[in-house]
Amino acid sequence: MQPLPAPAVPPLLPVDEFVATLPKATLFGAVYFTDGDDRPVQLRAVYSDDHPWQLPGGTAEAGERPWQTAVRETEEETGLVVAGPPRLLAAVFGLPGAAWPLATAGFVFDGGRLSDRQIAELVLDPAEHDDVRVLPLQDWRALMPPRDFVRLTAFAEARRTGRAAYVGTWDWDESAAPDPAGEAAP
Repeated sequence: MQPLPAPAVPPLLPVDEFVATLPKATLFGAVYFTDGDDRPVQLRAVYSDDHPWQLPGGTAEAGERPWQTAVRETEEETGLVVAGPPRLLAAVFGLPGAAWPLATAGFVFDGGRLSDRQIAELVLDPAEHDDVRVLPLQDWRALMPPRDFVRLTAFAEARRTGRAAYVGTWDWDESAAPDPAGEAAP
Protein backbone atom coordinates (compact mmCIF):
# COMPACT_ATOMS: atom_id res chain seq x y z
CA MET A 1 0.00 0.00 0.00
CA GLN A 2 1.38 3.34 -1.00
CA PRO A 3 1.23 6.28 1.44
CA LEU A 4 -1.17 9.06 0.61
CA PRO A 5 0.42 12.28 -0.59
CA ALA A 6 0.66 15.01 2.03
CA PRO A 7 -2.00 17.71 1.65
CA ALA A 8 -0.80 21.01 0.23
CA VAL A 9 -0.23 23.58 2.96
CA PRO A 10 -0.85 27.18 1.99
CA PRO A 11 2.05 29.51 2.71
CA LEU A 12 1.81 31.27 6.07
CA LEU A 13 1.26 35.01 6.09
CA PRO A 14 3.57 37.25 8.06
CA VAL A 15 2.03 38.01 11.47
CA ASP A 16 1.14 41.65 10.66
CA GLU A 17 -0.64 40.62 7.45
CA PHE A 18 -2.51 37.79 9.19
CA VAL A 19 -3.58 40.06 12.07
CA ALA A 20 -4.97 42.57 9.55
CA THR A 21 -7.40 39.88 8.35
CA LEU A 22 -8.84 39.18 11.83
CA PRO A 23 -12.01 40.74 13.26
CA LYS A 24 -11.41 43.59 15.71
CA ALA A 25 -13.21 44.00 19.03
CA THR A 26 -13.40 46.29 22.02
CA LEU A 27 -13.12 44.69 25.44
CA PHE A 28 -15.09 45.67 28.53
CA GLY A 29 -15.45 44.73 32.17
CA ALA A 30 -18.47 45.43 34.39
CA VAL A 31 -19.77 44.58 37.86
CA TYR A 32 -23.25 43.34 38.75
CA PHE A 33 -24.43 44.45 42.19
CA THR A 34 -27.70 43.92 44.00
CA ASP A 35 -29.03 45.13 47.30
CA GLY A 36 -29.70 42.76 50.18
CA ASP A 37 -32.98 41.68 48.55
CA ASP A 38 -31.24 40.73 45.25
CA ARG A 39 -32.64 43.74 43.40
CA PRO A 40 -30.22 44.86 40.63
CA VAL A 41 -28.38 48.17 41.07
CA GLN A 42 -27.95 50.15 37.86
CA LEU A 43 -26.74 53.58 36.79
CA ARG A 44 -28.49 55.88 34.30
CA ALA A 45 -26.12 56.92 31.54
CA VAL A 46 -26.18 60.57 30.44
CA TYR A 47 -24.58 59.66 27.10
CA SER A 48 -26.88 56.89 25.82
CA ASP A 49 -30.58 57.17 25.09
CA ASP A 50 -30.43 53.72 23.47
CA HIS A 51 -29.11 51.97 26.59
CA PRO A 52 -30.07 54.24 29.48
CA TRP A 53 -29.51 51.85 32.41
CA GLN A 54 -26.16 50.18 32.84
CA LEU A 55 -23.93 48.36 35.26
CA PRO A 56 -20.81 50.09 36.54
CA GLY A 57 -18.05 49.26 34.07
CA GLY A 58 -16.57 50.27 30.78
CA THR A 59 -14.05 49.77 28.03
CA ALA A 60 -10.60 48.39 28.77
CA GLU A 61 -7.57 50.60 28.42
CA ALA A 62 -4.41 49.38 26.68
CA GLY A 63 -2.76 46.58 28.65
CA GLU A 64 -5.70 46.20 31.02
CA ARG A 65 -7.44 42.91 31.79
CA PRO A 66 -11.26 42.73 32.13
CA TRP A 67 -11.23 42.40 35.95
CA GLN A 68 -8.91 45.41 36.24
CA THR A 69 -11.23 47.34 33.94
CA ALA A 70 -14.31 46.43 35.98
CA VAL A 71 -12.63 47.47 39.25
CA ARG A 72 -11.24 50.74 37.83
CA GLU A 73 -14.44 51.76 36.08
CA THR A 74 -16.61 50.94 39.11
CA GLU A 75 -14.44 53.14 41.32
CA GLU A 76 -14.42 55.97 38.75
CA GLU A 77 -18.18 55.81 38.22
CA THR A 78 -19.38 55.20 41.79
CA GLY A 79 -16.50 55.68 44.23
CA LEU A 80 -16.95 52.04 45.29
CA VAL A 81 -13.81 49.92 45.57
CA VAL A 82 -14.55 46.33 44.52
CA ALA A 83 -12.72 43.61 46.43
CA GLY A 84 -11.64 40.41 44.76
CA PRO A 85 -11.23 37.74 43.94
CA PRO A 86 -13.14 38.08 40.67
CA ARG A 87 -16.28 35.95 40.33
CA LEU A 88 -17.35 35.70 36.70
CA LEU A 89 -21.09 35.97 36.10
CA ALA A 90 -21.23 36.31 32.33
CA ALA A 91 -19.39 36.63 29.06
CA VAL A 92 -21.04 39.03 26.62
CA PHE A 93 -20.38 39.24 22.88
CA GLY A 94 -21.78 41.48 20.16
CA LEU A 95 -21.08 41.76 16.46
CA PRO A 96 -20.31 45.17 14.97
CA GLY A 97 -23.06 47.23 13.39
CA ALA A 98 -24.04 50.70 12.26
CA ALA A 99 -23.81 52.11 15.79
CA TRP A 100 -20.27 50.77 16.44
CA PRO A 101 -17.81 49.41 13.84
CA LEU A 102 -16.14 46.82 16.11
CA ALA A 103 -17.31 43.66 17.80
CA THR A 104 -17.65 43.83 21.59
CA ALA A 105 -16.40 41.22 24.06
CA GLY A 106 -16.93 41.68 27.76
CA PHE A 107 -16.96 40.07 31.14
CA VAL A 108 -19.44 40.77 33.92
CA PHE A 109 -18.32 40.02 37.45
CA ASP A 110 -20.40 39.48 40.57
CA GLY A 111 -19.91 42.41 42.95
CA GLY A 112 -22.13 40.89 45.61
CA ARG A 113 -24.83 42.54 47.67
CA LEU A 114 -24.50 46.17 48.70
CA SER A 115 -25.90 47.47 51.97
CA ASP A 116 -28.38 50.35 51.96
CA ARG A 117 -25.57 52.54 53.32
CA GLN A 118 -23.18 51.56 50.51
CA ILE A 119 -25.85 52.36 47.93
CA ALA A 120 -26.63 55.72 49.56
CA GLU A 121 -22.92 56.60 49.57
CA LEU A 122 -22.33 55.93 45.85
CA VAL A 123 -20.82 59.01 44.22
CA LEU A 124 -21.71 59.20 40.53
CA ASP A 125 -19.46 60.78 37.92
CA PRO A 126 -21.88 63.38 36.45
CA ALA A 127 -20.10 63.20 33.08
CA GLU A 128 -21.29 59.59 32.80
CA HIS A 129 -24.28 58.92 35.09
CA ASP A 130 -26.95 61.00 36.78
CA ASP A 131 -28.98 58.46 38.76
CA VAL A 132 -28.67 55.16 40.57
CA ARG A 133 -31.67 52.89 41.07
CA VAL A 134 -32.37 49.66 42.86
CA LEU A 135 -35.47 47.90 41.58
CA PRO A 136 -36.93 44.40 41.50
CA LEU A 137 -35.77 42.65 38.33
CA GLN A 138 -39.17 42.76 36.62
CA ASP A 139 -39.47 46.53 37.19
CA TRP A 140 -36.39 47.09 35.01
CA ARG A 141 -38.23 45.71 31.95
CA ALA A 142 -40.15 48.97 31.34
CA LEU A 143 -36.99 51.10 31.63
CA MET A 144 -34.77 49.45 29.05
CA PRO A 145 -34.75 47.92 25.57
CA PRO A 146 -35.83 44.26 25.49
CA ARG A 147 -32.34 42.93 24.75
CA ASP A 148 -30.88 44.90 27.67
CA PHE A 149 -33.50 43.34 29.93
CA VAL A 150 -32.70 39.85 28.61
CA ARG A 151 -29.04 40.51 29.38
CA LEU A 152 -29.83 41.79 32.92
CA THR A 153 -32.01 38.74 33.51
CA ALA A 154 -29.12 36.48 32.44
CA PHE A 155 -26.88 38.11 35.06
CA ALA A 156 -29.49 37.59 37.78
CA GLU A 157 -29.98 33.97 36.75
CA ALA A 158 -26.22 33.36 36.71
CA ARG A 159 -25.97 34.72 40.24
CA ARG A 160 -28.94 32.59 41.36
CA THR A 161 -27.69 29.33 39.82
CA GLY A 162 -23.94 29.80 40.23
CA ARG A 163 -23.47 29.06 36.50
CA ALA A 164 -21.91 31.74 34.33
CA ALA A 165 -24.09 33.04 31.48
CA TYR A 166 -23.11 33.48 27.88
CA VAL A 167 -24.84 36.41 26.19
CA GLY A 168 -23.82 35.84 22.59
CA THR A 169 -26.05 38.03 20.47
CA TRP A 170 -25.80 41.46 22.10
CA ASP A 171 -25.00 42.94 18.68
CA TRP A 172 -24.57 46.58 17.72
CA ASP A 173 -27.24 46.22 15.02
CA GLU A 174 -30.14 47.87 16.84
CA SER A 175 -32.65 46.34 14.45
CA ALA A 176 -31.80 42.83 15.64
CA ALA A 177 -34.54 41.50 17.88
CA PRO A 178 -33.48 39.58 20.96
CA ASP A 179 -33.50 35.85 20.45
CA PRO A 180 -34.72 34.35 23.71
CA ALA A 181 -33.25 30.98 22.72
CA GLY A 182 -29.79 32.33 21.93
CA GLU A 183 -29.50 35.74 23.60
CA ALA A 184 -28.51 34.51 27.00
CA ALA A 185 -27.71 30.92 27.70
CA PRO A 186 -26.63 30.30 31.29
